[in-house]
Amino acid sequence: MSRIVLGNCLEVMPTFPAASVDFILTDPPYLVNYKDRTGRSIAGDVAGDWLGPAFAQMHRVLREDAFCVSFYGWQAVDQFMAAWRAAGFRIVGHLVFAKSYSSSSRFLKYQHESAYLLAKGRPAMPAAPLSDVLTWKYTGNRYHPTQKPAECLRPLVESFSPARGIVLDPFAGSGSTCVAAREAGRRYLGIELDPEYHAAAAARLAQTIDLRMAA
Repeated sequence: MSRIVLGNCLEVMPTFPAASVDFILTDPPYLVNYKDRTGRSIAGDVAGDWLGPAFAQMHRVLREDAFCVSFYGWQAVDQFMAAWRAAGFRIVGHLVFAKSYSSSSRFLKYQHESAYLLAKGRPAMPAAPLSDVLTWKYTGNRYHPTQKPAECLRPLVESFSPARGIVLDPFAGSGSTCVAAREAGRRYLGIELDPEYHAAAAARLAQTIDLRMAA
C-alpha cells in the first residue's frame, strides 16, 4: 500500500476513494516564490489557485473524525485559512517548532516553523496531547529547499494516526512525511509534482529500507 507517486495531487487525489486515509501531514508551497541559495525553487509557489481544490480533495479522502496537519506560509495565511474552512476543516490547534538558528533575517530573525492542526468531524482527544511548542532539528536541506526533519514529524504521525493507519502527504517533496510514517509503523501515500524531488524521495525511502534491513 505504501508508495510515493509522481504527479499533480489535483489529478491524483480524485482517484482515491473517499474517507480512505487516516491522517494528512503536508507542507504545501507557501506562495512566496521561494528560491534557495543554489537557485532551487518549488512548483506552485507563486499563485494560490490550487489551494482550494487541493484542500477540498484532502477533506474528501480523509476519514471522518480525523486530523490534518498543514504547514503554511505566514505571508499568505489568509488564503490558507480560507481554503481550509471552505473545504470543511475546523482549526483546532497551532504548532510552533522552535529553531536554534535563524532561516533568514529581515525585520526579525526567523527562528521557527509553524503548522495548523485541522480536524474533520469530531476526532477523539489524544490520550497524551503533544506540546504545541516542539524543537526543530536542522536537516541541511540536502534533498529539498524546504525539507522538514522526519524526526520532528514522527511525533505528529504517532499522535494523530492509528497504528498501521494510512498517512497522506499530497505535497511530498523529498519524502519526510513518508519516512516519518514508515518509522512510526504506518503506511504512507506521497504525491510529488517535481520529478527531481520525487526521485530524491524515492531514493531516500529506498535507503531507509536498506538501513532497516541491515540492522
